[in-house]
Amino acid sequence: MGERANDSEWIHRAKQGDDDAFAKLVEVYQVPVFNLCYRMLGNPSEAEDAAQETFLRAYRGLSRYDPKRRFATWLLSIASHHCIDRLRRRRYPIQSLDELLPWQQKSDDTPGPEAALTVKEEQETVREILEHLGDQDRVALILRYWYDLSYEEIAQCLSISVSAVKSRLHRSRRYLAEQWMVRKSVAVGASGRCDEASAL
Repeated sequence: MGERANDSEWIHRAKQGDDDAFAKLVEVYQVPVFNLCYRMLGNPSEAEDAAQETFLRAYRGLSRYDPKRRFATWLLSIASHHCIDRLRRRRYPIQSLDELLPWQQKSDDTPGPEAALTVKEEQETVREILEHLGDQDRVALILRYWYDLSYEEIAQCLSISVSAVKSRLHRSRRYLAEQWMVRKSVAVGASGRCDEASAL
């Protein structure tokens, strides 16, 4: 999610109190901000509230925005922290992130009924695994694999070091892969026992 050509001008005008300029920024970034909130909170209504709160906080804190930093990164940082706070107060189911992970990419072709069932089961498996990740680990995955942010930008968003970001991503990916294999092995074993029973 790159910077738009008009962002700098809109930001400058918004800092001067031009509400129309800030409205332009909201128009440009409302979808990515909402998507991040939705993937963190898993509830459309809560995500909409969180997105609105994000823009309200951005508006109030615009005077503190450093133009050397990408506006998109700064905005997603506000959204990330707000969603983490919400998750700590009230636990919500999260949106499945299977599409964010390279080993979970699917074809664009519309699957048949059997394939669709398999995809749904895999999505549920991934969702269950991700529920056990910490909030910062989860948002780091979202920012990296959905928004394609750099390690440095994720570090800025989460107020942690770059090495901590790399460590979180490495640990989270390894955990996901291990749990994926464990659950698949259990599923295969259960399927085999069912086949044996039906043959008796």
